[in-house]
Amino acid sequence: MRTPKSEIDKRYEEKHKAERKAAHAVWGTSIKREDFEELNKFLKDNRFTKVQLIYAGWEALKEKYGGDK
Repeated sequence: MRTPKSEIDKRYEEKHKAERKAAHAVWGTSIKREDFEELNKFLKDNRFTKVQLIYAGWEALKEKYGGDK
């Protein structure tokens, strides 16, 4: 009998959890619901991801405040 895909995925995730944690970080943050809705609509309408938004904002702030120090 074949192993269900969910079981295979679960074992893979458990095996590689430490590797993922070392390579990536997650920010748990919140904003006002109305801002969230407006931001999500903007991103969807312009086909941007949240990651693209973060990097674009970061680059803009580095440029404005000299982030290469």
